[in-house]
Amino acid sequence: MSQHPTSSLQSHFAEVTDPRIERTKHHGLIDIITIAVCAVIAGADDWIAIAAFGRAKRKWFKRFLALPNDIPSHDTFRRVFLLLDPAEFEQAFLSWVQALSHLAALQVVAIDGKTLRRSHDGVLGKNAIHMVSAWATANQLVLGQLKSDEKSNEITAIPELLRRLELHGCIVTMDALGCQTEIADLIVQRGGDYALAVKGNQDGLFREVQDLFADADALRFKGVLHDHCKHTDKAHGRLEIRHCWTISDPDYLACIKRQAEWLNLRTLIKVQCERRTATGTTVKTRYFISSLPNDAKLALHAVRGHWNIENQLHWVLDIAFREDDCRLRKGHGAENFVVLRHIALNLLRQETSEQMGLKNKRLRAAWDEAYLLKILCH
Repeated sequence: MSQHPTSSLQSHFAEVTDPRIERTKHHGLIDIITIAVCAVIAGADDWIAIAAFGRAKRKWFKRFLALPNDIPSHDTFRRVFLLLDPAEFEQAFLSWVQALSHLAALQVVAIDGKTLRRSHDGVLGKNAIHMVSAWATANQLVLGQLKSDEKSNEITAIPELLRRLELHGCIVTMDALGCQTEIADLIVQRGGDYALAVKGNQDGLFREVQDLFADADALRFKGVLHDHCKHTDKAHGRLEIRHCWTISDPDYLACIKRQAEWLNLRTLIKVQCERRTATGTTVKTRYFISSLPNDAKLALHAVRGHWNIENQLHWVLDIAFREDDCRLRKGHGAENFVVLRHIALNLLRQETSEQMGLKNKRLRAAWDEAYLLKILCH
């Protein structure tokens, strides 16, 4: 064995505070975390399944874990993760991810939220948990996550999440809820660029950007400092044609009433997507403000990259990890289980020797200890 399989986890999660009182510490915390991570990689989605996986792989785990009192029971896993400080667990996760990967220049980092639908508890008056996540689209990695009380409070969770991330050279994208001057300031201060969707929640800004593009279009962009690109996709019985226009003309930017409040505002972006299928044609137009240079191809790359978080993170968590079926509700269990899923997803994404989907990777990890070890050692 060329690398100790828990070395990466131990080095970053060893400082997480054990929430148990001393007399109940029959199992090492790093053993509990490691077994849980391996079990979730292999398909476990609750504490009973985690404990069952641990017992099934007892001999394998004893090769590299202390296990002073054998495999913990499902009650021990449940109790520990219900009590574990989610802020500390998240901080250890961030430290681990930063050591795991290097973000290339102009990497798109998409910020978006997702509600864990079954995490609500009507009897206790507990709303469903809403998690805001940061997704590196090129590396296919979860960079971090933070709980917000509900979807409407994403605006308070996003700045806190941004403060925890290393964003130098990255392009941060967000839907309209994140189109706030304070958020743009923070992204620039953290060394990144922004491309923020503008919709009806910023009614004045939306109409200004829309009118400026209408004016430029009426002039056929003659005399307007701009750029344009076109991209065509044909697959699965549909044709998608995307046009992207950017305007960085100082005279146009000066027409934004609050221009001075948007730090490093350099470009207005318009993206028009035409989708043709057997049943008809639809056209959608979206607008953005950005600190990026006047480069339509780069702007379209950023805008398209944002939706990668829906397809490659949220959808995968729902389909491959069945996150929306999870009924964990007490304590910090649901929130900490999100981190376990994200650790598992990151490790599975980094293992590229096998060309198969995540579902089959998880199945093989459950069957093949050598393959699980390969995943764990990334």
